[in-house]
Amino acid sequence: MSADLANGNPPSRFTEEFEQLTATLAQLATGAEAELNWPAEAWNALKEAGVLGWNVPVEFGGADFDSLEMTYGYIRLAEACLTTTFVLTQFNAACQRINWSSDTDFKTTVFQELVNGTKFATVGISHLTTSRQHLKKPTVSAHSYDNGWILDGFVPWVTGAVHADYIVTGGVCEDGTQILALVDTKANGVDPQSPIEMLSMTGSHTGAVKLNQVQIPSEHLIAGPVEQVMKRPDGQGGAGSLTTSALALGVARRAIAHLQEETEKRTDLLEIYEPLHAECAGIYREMFETLEAGTLNGTFSEKIRERSNSLVLRSSQALLAAVKGAGFVKGHPAERAIREAMFFLVWSCPQPVVHANMREFACVLD
Repeated sequence: MSADLANGNPPSRFTEEFEQLTATLAQLATGAEAELNWPAEAWNALKEAGVLGWNVPVEFGGADFDSLEMTYGYIRLAEACLTTTFVLTQFNAACQRINWSSDTDFKTTVFQELVNGTKFATVGISHLTTSRQHLKKPTVSAHSYDNGWILDGFVPWVTGAVHADYIVTGGVCEDGTQILALVDTKANGVDPQSPIEMLSMTGSHTGAVKLNQVQIPSEHLIAGPVEQVMKRPDGQGGAGSLTTSALALGVARRAIAHLQEETEKRTDLLEIYEPLHAECAGIYREMFETLEAGTLNGTFSEKIRERSNSLVLRSSQALLAAVKGAGFVKGHPAERAIREAMFFLVWSCPQPVVHANMREFACVLD
């Protein structure tokens, strides 16, 4: 499959309907208020195209896409609209964790609501992995009671919190172990805060959520209590995901495509466009060859992330330089691409990747 993908041929389940979807998302992303507003219309388009079932097992009504299909889909969707695709990644992350539950009845009920679009789920898990791990007092504490668990604290980064019906999140127990649970946002004590205005993708309505002694019924416990609940023994949730790299590559592809349009007016830009295009194609090819070979690991994922970050930063700036002053105006594709590229310096970015990118900024060569 990777050879076909590298040559631009989509996986078999990506039909003409998907091409129409990407065109629709791209058009919606150019609207005057698209940067600030929650992408409700785009999300509905995902629902109608069956995208909400990508990361849900077939037995629960989903499509159960494999890593090749998911990566291809993320690249293409991010090329059309990063905000909508980012929201989708958080929805899919929730679906992945919900599937960790051993309660079939629980999963049947929740997945049916998510796949048909009647409910929206997101995640708030950074405090269990990277964000605020240095604090002595847990950001969210967890205590058991007769009928389940109580979560109390502050979840710092939750995409679409004010729109969510469910939030997959967790807390730290007194003995240092962690739990992961599904929080119904209608439960007493769940208090989503106002969304944060960000450098880009403010329309994702990402913000904090306060949990004030929120009771979690036992059937909503997904995993735990265990040490490092986000690290699964089966490998799920650990290092090696290409999701962030796929989105970065999608934004880079969009910037490079705009740069190609500029070469039709100025042939001198070909010497800029061609190496960027070749580099993008090379990263794309390596991703799919590795996925098909089954050799994806944390080290490869980190290297691909480093290269994808570098490419999206350089290609967006090259586009701005090529279009000059027009690209400095709010709403221009170059202006949008540059702000979106900054996102990949902070979203789930391992410290070695950040350091490598900063070394590049400082022209520190190996």
